[in-house]
Amino acid sequence: MDTSQFPYGPPQMPAQPPVSPWGAMGTSVLDAAPPTSGPYGYIPPPLIPTPAPAKRGGSGGRVVAGVALAALVAGGVGGYVGSTVANRNSTTVASTTITTSGGTSGGAMSRPANGSVASVAAAVSPSVVKIEASSGDTGGTGTGFIIKSDGYILTNNHVTAPGAQGTLTVQFQDGSTAKATLIGASPAYDVAVIKVDMTGLPAVKIGDANNVQVGDTAIAIGSPLGLEGTVTAGIISALNRPVTAGGNGEETSYINAIQTDAPINPGNSGGPLVNAAAEVIGINSAIAAMPSASGGQTGSIGLGFAIPIDTAIRLANEIISTGKATTPIMGVKLDMSAGSATISEVTPGGPGAAAGLQAGDIVVSVNGKKVGSSTDLIVAVRSNQPGDQVKLRVERSGSPVEVTLTLGSQ
Repeated sequence: MDTSQFPYGPPQMPAQPPVSPWGAMGTSVLDAAPPTSGPYGYIPPPLIPTPAPAKRGGSGGRVVAGVALAALVAGGVGGYVGSTVANRNSTTVASTTITTSGGTSGGAMSRPANGSVASVAAAVSPSVVKIEASSGDTGGTGTGFIIKSDGYILTNNHVTAPGAQGTLTVQFQDGSTAKATLIGASPAYDVAVIKVDMTGLPAVKIGDANNVQVGDTAIAIGSPLGLEGTVTAGIISALNRPVTAGGNGEETSYINAIQTDAPINPGNSGGPLVNAAAEVIGINSAIAAMPSASGGQTGSIGLGFAIPIDTAIRLANEIISTGKATTPIMGVKLDMSAGSATISEVTPGGPGAAAGLQAGDIVVSVNGKKVGSSTDLIVAVRSNQPGDQVKLRVERSGSPVEVTLTLGSQ
C-alpha cells in the first residue's frame, strides 16, 4: 500500500513526550493493532521528570517542513503520545462495576456542589491523585482519580506506561503516598486502571458524557508540570473531535474527544474533567500546543481533549473484572493514505465480510454521521461497543450502498 502521510489536520502530540518522531503511515487494520507510526515528526512537550535523574530530554524533536503550527501534546507521564485531530468535527460487571452519576459507593464523596468552581474543587480534589511512574533512570508524573473506594484509580495508558515494568507511586491530597499496581490498560483508548492496597478512599462521582453540551462549565484538576492539586476552569468548546494519539512503539489510540478551553498542560494527563455538578465527564488526555522558537512547545492555548467518561468506565469495568479491555472491530483494513475512509481489504470470516463490505468501498457515514477520513471512521467505530450494530453508508463504484454491520471484538 501507499505510505503517504495523513492529509488531515495540524500535527499533534500527547500530553507526554514520545521517544522519537513518528514516521509515515500506510495501512490501518481495524481488527488488529493499528500502525504505531504517525503522520508528522512531532515536537516533544517538556517531560515532567521524577526526582531521579532522567537522561531522556523533552526538547529533542524537530519541526517537519510543511507541517501546520499546532502540535497535540498528551499531558501525562512516560511514553510519548503523538496526537492528530482531523480538520473537521468529524456494562455491567457484578460487584466490581463502577456506578454512574447519582450513585457513589463506599467512601465516595457526597459533598453537595452548588456549581461554583470552588465548591466543585472542594468536592472532587480529595479523589484526585498524582502518579509517578518510573523505570530505571526515566520516568515522569501524571494524574489519576479514584473510581472505587477500595483503591481503584483511573488514568491514561501513556501515564502508566513508563512504570508498567517499573514502579508506580500514588500521592494523595494529604501528601501521603502508596505504591500502586497496574491492573490493566487499553492502549487503543489510552485508558489504564491501577490499584493501591487501601480501603475507604473518596471515589469521584461519575457523570454522563452523553448529556454534555457545548458551553457547559468544564473544570480540570490535576498535576500539570508536577504541581499537584491544580484546578483550572473553562467551558466545553466542542464535542466529537476525532483525536489520535500514539507512538513510542505502542498501539495508536483513537478518541472521540470532548474539547475544552480549560487550561491543561503536561502532567494533567489522566486527570478528571468535571462538570458544575462535581461529576467526572472525561479523562484529560491531550492538548494542542504551539511550537516555540526554541523547538519545544508552549503551554496550553485553550485546546484540550478528554476521553468521554462513559467509554472510559466501560473499559475500566472490563479491566477490573478480567484484567483487559475489549475493542470493537469491523474486520477490515483501511488505506490511511487515501483522502477518504477507503477499505483496502476485508478480513475473511470477519464482521465486514459478513456484512457484505468489499475492498474499494468508501465509507461515507456511520449511524448517519458523516465520515471523511479513515481516522474519522476508526473513531466512530470505537465510540461503540463490541456486539453493537452500526449502519454504514458506503460508495461502491460510484453508487450508494447501505450496510448493517455487527461489530466484532478483540
